[in-house]
Amino acid sequence: MTNFNYQYEHLETVTDFVRWGGTLFQKAGLAFGHGTDNAFDDARVLVFHVLRLPWEIPDNYWSARLSITEKREVTELFRQRIESRKPTPYLTGEAWFAGLKFYVSEATLVPRSPIAELIAEQYRPWVEPEAVTDILDLCTGSGCIGIASLQACPNAQVDLADISPDALAVAQRNIDRYDLKGIARAVESDLFSALEGKQYDLIVSNPPYVDAIEMSALPEEFHQEPRLGLEAGEDGLDLVRHILAEAAAHLKDDGTLIVEVGVSQYYLEQAYPEVPFTGSSLSRAVRACSRFKSRSWTLFRIFSTNGKTADRRFSRA
Repeated sequence: MTNFNYQYEHLETVTDFVRWGGTLFQKAGLAFGHGTDNAFDDARVLVFHVLRLPWEIPDNYWSARLSITEKREVTELFRQRIESRKPTPYLTGEAWFAGLKFYVSEATLVPRSPIAELIAEQYRPWVEPEAVTDILDLCTGSGCIGIASLQACPNAQVDLADISPDALAVAQRNIDRYDLKGIARAVESDLFSALEGKQYDLIVSNPPYVDAIEMSALPEEFHQEPRLGLEAGEDGLDLVRHILAEAAAHLKDDGTLIVEVGVSQYYLEQAYPEVPFTGSSLSRAVRACSRFKSRSWTLFRIFSTNGKTADRRFSRA
């Protein structure tokens, strides 16, 4: 790696340090995508974290001078970001999702699912939000999707299920952060294995779906995240197939399943070539949304970035 000069003697203001950090990050060739999409916003997150500032500040704050201690703390975070290539939320211990702040650690993926778009719309038209009483966030990680879904469905309780005890410890911290005892619970479960007999109005999942080719091409920042939360076999559908096969037994009548399948859209289309694609919905990532009408079949609807939807019946596993 190129040797970097971390000398800050002539830097004074918030603007100075954000500009300097962004320049350093560009020079280092860092990758982004964990809450920011560019070097200067990434630097801003770290500077504002040290200064305990909200994202939006009055214009005159930008010319405020940092103390010696603050300068040292900011510079140390810049150094760690460059030399470790850890995503910025791992350095700050927090990330935003669907308007809420969550604790994160290296035991979980950094929250970034476009399922936040569905939450903002209260999952309409796929559910009647006030009628939802039981939600499952499968492969929950930090618990962000399930906890944020409580904003969309005000009468619901949520189970946050994950195979990783370390991830569930993070989810529990977020349950405690929002004082959700009795409303949200963390459940150690390999997909549905520990949920026998439980049924839900809404199951939402952002499972591992990175295929082997994409996994090998990911920037170093993404390899800092737990592989358990990313890779899903040669075509990225290892867990998705199990979810589709098993979900019917865990949905109430007319329940809804929403599964993010991301870049594995191509393989999904190859696996189910007879599915006719029509229509449009979400804007940023592939979605799989299954509305189960009975225990013997499912209606499977896929949403994709290029504006297509599809329906298909699946038999129970």
